[in-house]
Amino acid sequence: MQSYEHGGDIYRNHVRVDFSVNTNPLGMPAAVLAALRENLDACEKYPDPHCEKLRQAIARFEGVPEPHIVCGAGAADLIYRLVFAQQPKKVLVCAPTFSEYERAVWISGGQVVYHALREADGFALTERILDDMTADIDMVFLCNPNNPTGKLADTGVLKSVADKCLKNGATCVLDECFLPFTHGESLKNLPHVVILKAFTKIYSMAGLRLGYMLCGDSDVINAVRDRTQTWGVSSLAQIAGIAVLEDCSGWIEQTLKLVETEREYLTTQLRGMGLKVYDSDASFILFRAEKSLYAPLLKRGFLVRSCANFNELGEDYTRIAVKLREENAALITEIGRIV
Repeated sequence: MQSYEHGGDIYRNHVRVDFSVNTNPLGMPAAVLAALRENLDACEKYPDPHCEKLRQAIARFEGVPEPHIVCGAGAADLIYRLVFAQQPKKVLVCAPTFSEYERAVWISGGQVVYHALREADGFALTERILDDMTADIDMVFLCNPNNPTGKLADTGVLKSVADKCLKNGATCVLDECFLPFTHGESLKNLPHVVILKAFTKIYSMAGLRLGYMLCGDSDVINAVRDRTQTWGVSSLAQIAGIAVLEDCSGWIEQTLKLVETEREYLTTQLRGMGLKVYDSDASFILFRAEKSLYAPLLKRGFLVRSCANFNELGEDYTRIAVKLREENAALITEIGRIV
């Protein structure tokens, strides 16, 4: 089994700016911070084990029935609960992609099969994946946009994958945690698809651990809901989730505008240094240099995401988050000095 270490290790490193995690460069919405400050006494009580008020807020926000929602301590928590609930024997994941899919499968005793995304295609998902969806595949994980490449998948391809899963009796899991940073279309209205979403990225609530799953299949929802401790989502996380859904109009639009501008800036600057930069639709960028930039940048106080432990990539690949202009410019200066 490969190493599954992610970015964000600011606790063991001296870091000026953390470019290794892809949370919103605008930070946490003021409405969330205010709600947390005003409700600190909620820590004295057990949280609602059913997350009823939070699920009601999500239902209004997503336009889906409340029974189709289950909440968890981040999307990663729900990935594990889903896999443990269904115990798939053979699971198809893309390479490269988010490592927690395969880790959950390995821990549950299943087998992982990889669909290699081609660098020549810019690591885009194509209908080639349908050839790897053999009859013995029990579950398919897709990340849209994909992590670490930032590529949005074609909606037609995603629907073809979902349809083939339905035909084969396999579970189609679509991770849309980074979708709010794009103009992409959610497939939440396909009843046979499991959708994963989180407050972690778009609302910069990584430390609170809050995510949710959408699915029209009540058997899937109930099985995932049953596989958790009684109080799986903290009181403060529930309060923050309700606050951000009810009092953050325009937040996503403001974020999109900023991310598009700064992503273009970073891409242009990196390509101007002669680096191979892959087109991204998300709040992060994947690029390739002649050598690893992780250690030399860390010495300068910049933590980036080495892609050495991603399947189909290597230490010469680096992923960076899109941040505010001052931070982005500082990173570009340091990369320029190195390369």
